[in-house]
Amino acid sequence: MNSLFRPAIFLFSSLLCSCVGFAQQPSTQSPSTQSPSTQQPSTQQPPGQIPPSIEEIDQVAASGPFTATWKSLEGYGIPEWYKDAKLGIFIHWGVYSVPAYGSEWYPRNMYIEADGPQGDVFRHHKKTWGDQSKFGYKDFIPMFQAENFDAESWLALFKEAGAKYIVPVAEHHDGFPMYDCSYTRWDATEMGPKRDIVGELAKASKATGIKFGVSSHRAFNWAFYPRNQSFDNANPQYEEFYGRAIPALFEKETVDYRNHYPPYDDQFREEWLLRTAELVKKYDPDLVWFDFAIAVDKEKPYDQQMMVEELRRFAAYYYNLSASRGKTGIINYKWNAFPEQAAVLDLERSKMDAIREPFWQTDTAVSSSSWGYTENQQYKTPDRLVDDLIDIVAKNGCLLLNIGPRPDGTIPEQDQEILREIGGWLKVNGEAIYGSRPWETYGEGPTGTATGHLSEDKNKPFTEHDIRFTKKGDVLYAIPLEWPASNQVTIKTLGKSSTRYTDAIKSISLLGSDAELQWDRSEDGLTVTLPSEPSCKYAYGLKIESL
Repeated sequence: MNSLFRPAIFLFSSLLCSCVGFAQQPSTQSPSTQSPSTQQPSTQQPPGQIPPSIEEIDQVAASGPFTATWKSLEGYGIPEWYKDAKLGIFIHWGVYSVPAYGSEWYPRNMYIEADGPQGDVFRHHKKTWGDQSKFGYKDFIPMFQAENFDAESWLALFKEAGAKYIVPVAEHHDGFPMYDCSYTRWDATEMGPKRDIVGELAKASKATGIKFGVSSHRAFNWAFYPRNQSFDNANPQYEEFYGRAIPALFEKETVDYRNHYPPYDDQFREEWLLRTAELVKKYDPDLVWFDFAIAVDKEKPYDQQMMVEELRRFAAYYYNLSASRGKTGIINYKWNAFPEQAAVLDLERSKMDAIREPFWQTDTAVSSSSWGYTENQQYKTPDRLVDDLIDIVAKNGCLLLNIGPRPDGTIPEQDQEILREIGGWLKVNGEAIYGSRPWETYGEGPTGTATGHLSEDKNKPFTEHDIRFTKKGDVLYAIPLEWPASNQVTIKTLGKSSTRYTDAIKSISLLGSDAELQWDRSEDGLTVTLPSEPSCKYAYGLKIESL
């Protein structure tokens, strides 16, 4: 990265700290009064590599077809490829994979000194790596080498898994961008791997024909690191990485960020907009996924959130920039960050209990215990994940499934095995999933679906009596979620007395099998006799064609 890109605020901070050493008081303001928007990028760089200024962002946002108003943004339309895709791969990979303990929130939790479980990571870090004043999170960066990372082999695996889009984390809460960021030297191109991870994945993704997205978790960096005078993250020398040590972060109550979140200041909001706009200008993603901190208060409506102005401006900028490049951009949001017609709602580790219009997405992981790589992961079974995919698709959603690579850039064997199992299932049953749309009802069966943020652990396993429906044109697909011990299934929703399916049935076939099926349709249901051996592992698809 050209050092001329780097805002003077950080250069000045580094020079200041080298002269005066460790400051004993928390920083109350930036060492420089110069706003990031006043920085002039190097004109020697190719146009696509020059980060946009605030003036450029607002100019593009006003150029159409959208403007930075909710009314305009609610005219957005979700592209068909996304509705057809159904399965994407999320990739949480960063410096937090080095300690490989707890979760990807290790960089925050290692600074929370407390009794009981809340202080577990703090104690682990101190015992394993040393005191937080001497060995901070920054000291893991040289250990993050990505020496075995191969973007092409990753994409080959994702294609084998049946994924149609990928979303690598461009920057997590920790503040270490995995791309060539013009606003910090603390990124993967200048430290650690010294490679543009996002750029390599973008290139490999587009070469493979898989759509490419990025995720930004940057907003929470504002309040991510609890501070203490003795911690390395209170040293102004490192504020370019950890963020400004605002006084609120030294107060114990801000560890409870849900109830004590310090308000963003103008400088941070502007910097967030600049960094996020640069990300989409430079890497041309088909999709941008945002974490919760763009709308911290999940109870407030979108027009009362702290970053409402920046979100409108960014959305108009990104949508208009994408349109100028001949495509429709996609924004994923949580909670109430956007009006539901202006972007695509994402549910973290949770699902809908009914068909939802408009289209939506679940993000979850192959692991129940962490998004990033850790030792002793608690893995889900492929059976459970296939059932989740089917359930989500039947309710007009798609699944963004996360994996966590090791610090050397290899994907753990069990992650790979799970992805290949899902891909194997989709090779047999994909026609009931890809390009499908929800039917009049999502399904039938005794097993309910828990709703609400992070609710997936409340769900019970599906049974042979749980059936989901999708449609494609005039074809209806019934997908029972477990092979019956009796080799016979009855679909109550398709009985002769049904008001949902009144057509006469022409044929029923089992996906992945040439066997001729026997079936009987009574008033109470459609009973199908299956072969003695399943056509595939896990759920199975029945293709029902009408006369």
